[in-house]
Amino acid sequence: MKITDIKQQVKRQDRYSIFVDGKYLFSFSENELMSSGLKINQELSEQELLALKDQAVLDKAYDRTLNLISHRPRSEWELRDYMKHKDYDEDVVAQTIERLNQRGYINDADFARRWVETRRLLKSTSKRRLAQELRHKRIADDIVQQVLEADETDEHQVLRELVERKRKQTKYQDNLKLMQYLGRQGFSYDDIKTVLQE
Repeated sequence: MKITDIKQQVKRQDRYSIFVDGKYLFSFSENELMSSGLKINQELSEQELLALKDQAVLDKAYDRTLNLISHRPRSEWELRDYMKHKDYDEDVVAQTIERLNQRGYINDADFARRWVETRRLLKSTSKRRLAQELRHKRIADDIVQQVLEADETDEHQVLRELVERKRKQTKYQDNLKLMQYLGRQGFSYDDIKTVLQE
């Protein structure tokens, strides 16, 4: 079997289609193509071809997860879950996660810290709610605890600002409705009561 062509893809110019005996067989990223040393007219055994196809699956999984991370940081569980939904087998998932870890692209502690910082900027959120969100993303309890202990945000001040904003909305003029809303946001009943009495 012979590599008859290697073509740069039109939609993904960072990927290259590999043709064997005139038929498309798989694609490689530019880096993977360079490291593989593949050339046009190169003869390949069936065993070599199977190994290259396996490598192409790994390369595609890695490429997809990098693309996902480029939009926003992800927890390790989110990446595993993403690859699972893309029907990659456990071996491919494990190897991809290992490669991402080696390059420093996965760090659940850093992810949790950034998550808290971003949520603090965008929304008045309680520490309890932040802990729930991080646990939903399968961040380990010790990391959640460590990140939230390092968060110096004054919970009462956050609650005061939220109450002030919500009081401007007609539906939250009633204290009961406002308390229920604040409870759903993860604030404790005692803190809500204290702030509302102020």
